[in-house]
Amino acid sequence: MDSSKVTHRINAKALELLDQHPEGIRWSELRAMIEESDSEFHPKTVNGCVWKLVEKYPDQVYKPSKGLFRMLKYKSKDE
Repeated sequence: MDSSKVTHRINAKALELLDQHPEGIRWSELRAMIEESDSEFHPKTVNGCVWKLVEKYPDQVYKPSKGLFRMLKYKSKDE
């Protein structure tokens, strides 16, 4: 299996989950939710993808506080 396809699927799942939770998701919860969604996802690969979400998708994801990931479209004006 091509690893780029796996990381693409992990990133897509992460963005999907974040979109479903406007309040944001803590790092450990997001990682666990992604791992539970597909048994083929290796925990270290999931960890690496979650770790780089903000770096890879700065136009979609931000961290309002340490360990919390949130979609940029849900960012309030006073943040």
